[in-house]
Amino acid sequence: MTIRPTRRTLLGTGGAVALLAGCSKYGDSNNSSSQSTSGTPSGSPSGTASATASGGAAAGPELAKTSDIPVGGGTIFKDEKVVVTQPEQGEFKAFSAVCTHQGCTVSTVSDGTINCPCHGSKFRITDASVAAGPAPRPLPAEKITVEGNSIRLT
Repeated sequence: MTIRPTRRTLLGTGGAVALLAGCSKYGDSNNSSSQSTSGTPSGSPSGTASATASGGAAAGPELAKTSDIPVGGGTIFKDEKVVVTQPEQGEFKAFSAVCTHQGCTVSTVSDGTINCPCHGSKFRITDASVAAGPAPRPLPAEKITVEGNSIRLT
């Protein structure tokens, strides 16, 4: 006896596949490039994720050279979902690049803020605090190590 799949069985399977295919977030892309932009810094330099020169966890592979991060701006590393900023010369900070509103990846750093393309949230480059909503919380800090001209995630 041959068992034939019913219409319900086929639609159930196809529906699940279609549902999974549509689960990507607006603003996310499979682009593996990083984006670097600069601007005028704003806010106070009391950031939550400052670079360390020694100690702590072992550093991973090099993320960037210090010269790759513009003063008063930052660089977004989409693959790592991290944004590194340099609010003042020689002061490096790292934050998650995932917006705390609805999980979109931030897309630019300009005029002293890290900017989300989905709903307009802006975060200060000094400490990732919310400069403009609808994001409810700052971007979480990420740990980096700066040794010489090398920036590494730890």
